[in-house]
Amino acid sequence: MDERIREHAAVLVDWSARVEAGDDVVLSVGPDAHELAVAVAEKLGERGANLLATYSSGEVSRAYLRAHDGDFDENPDHERALLEETDVYLSIGGGRNTSATADVPGETRQAHRSARTEIREARYETRWVSTVHPTRSLAQQANMAYEEYQEFAYDAILRDWESLADEMAQLKTLLDEGSEVRLVSQGTDLTMRIDDRTAVNSAASVDYDSHNLPSGEVFTAPSGTEGEVTFDVPMTLRGEPVRNARLEFEDGEVVDYDAEQGEAVIGEILDTDEGARRLGELGIGMNRGIDRYTDNILFDEKMGETVHLAVGRAYDACLPEGESGNESAVHVDMITDVSEESRLEIDGEVVQRNGTFRWEDGFEERED
Repeated sequence: MDERIREHAAVLVDWSARVEAGDDVVLSVGPDAHELAVAVAEKLGERGANLLATYSSGEVSRAYLRAHDGDFDENPDHERALLEETDVYLSIGGGRNTSATADVPGETRQAHRSARTEIREARYETRWVSTVHPTRSLAQQANMAYEEYQEFAYDAILRDWESLADEMAQLKTLLDEGSEVRLVSQGTDLTMRIDDRTAVNSAASVDYDSHNLPSGEVFTAPSGTEGEVTFDVPMTLRGEPVRNARLEFEDGEVVDYDAEQGEAVIGEILDTDEGARRLGELGIGMNRGIDRYTDNILFDEKMGETVHLAVGRAYDACLPEGESGNESAVHVDMITDVSEESRLEIDGEVVQRNGTFRWEDGFEERED
């Protein structure tokens, strides 16, 4: 076994999920994630945790959804009961076809997701972490040779997470103390309120309210969004390619949208429910181990010199105690490149210009 797989497993179990002896762990395994699952199982055995492994396949989901009449039972008791007894939920992606569910009708996907709201909430109550095993299908999606993709993935995953957490804490402090964020770049001029919000220093560990590996972003839950934003980073949403999507906001809600490609899927997402037309997240990428786009949101949204926004559900970790933020059955991230002709302001002060933060070498001090 490649030693990097064992290192990946150790980071997932020890740093990310903080698994302890006696924890009840559900391990969801993609079809081509076998080697990482074996390494994780070994780590869990060494730790003295209790393991239940499950199988997760896009092709299985496709078969089920296409055959179903679309009238789904809401929040099935057997699955909710499992999650309510689970301490740690680990998801290891690694499918054979990244577009396996592309031909599932949009209304079926939407109905299925809406019916599973309480299931998702039950999973969010666990110490859940999602990661991926670098597979040939992901390499193909990223337009890389398999060995090249492995190098890329492990550069992003096997980081000095404590050092990165210390660096990201600087941005978290600025966001926690701020009231308004303005993002300006080509095709984008957007303002968002962040009053009384708590930013998450997403350092790939549940101890930081972070649930992705790799991670490397600071995010918060904005409100009162005004202006427009163009998402110029290519992406695939629900199996459909999306290029240069544009959203226009008034009073915090999307009032207009278009895209060079994939406009229909953007509309499908926004029509999910009332909350899908509002922002649930503003995230700022800070993982410079990610140096190119791969058409995989798990990596792309964490890349340095990017900002991403998610329509839909807001995360409770960003909200004051007892306050309910934007609610939706969806949380869909879209990304804009801020490496050139851009600036990020907090309360009128530029904290990042052309992808460089003010505490980094090369930051340009100038009046706009």
